[in-house]
Amino acid sequence: MLQSRALVIALILLLSTTLPEVQSKSLFDKDRRDWLAVPETIASYVYEAVNKVSPKVSQFLLDTVQSPSVVAARQRIVKEATKVSIMFEQMIEKIKNLWYTKVLGY
Repeated sequence: MLQSRALVIALILLLSTTLPEVQSKSLFDKDRRDWLAVPETIASYVYEAVNKVSPKVSQFLLDTVQSPSVVAARQRIVKEATKVSIMFEQMIEKIKNLWYTKVLGY
C-alpha cells in the first residue's frame, strides 16, 4: 500500500513537471487546428532519420512527396480535415451553450 502511494506521488510529480498547465491545451481552446500539423511533423522526422542513413532513399522520398498526385492528395486531406475541424468547433460551441443554458441555468 505504501509503495503504491509513493508510486502515485512520483507519477503526479513527474507529470506535473513534464506537462505544466501553461502548455496543456483545453478542448475548448480556439486554437485547436494545430493538430493538422502532426502528420507533417512526423514526415519531417522520418525524412531526417532516413537522410542520416541513406541520402539516396531520402531524395527518393522527397521526390515522391513532391509529385503532383501526392501533393493533390495531401491538399484534399487538409481541406477535408479543416472542414471536420470547423464542424467539431461548432459542435463544441453548441454543447457549451446547452451546458450553460440547460444544466447551469445561465
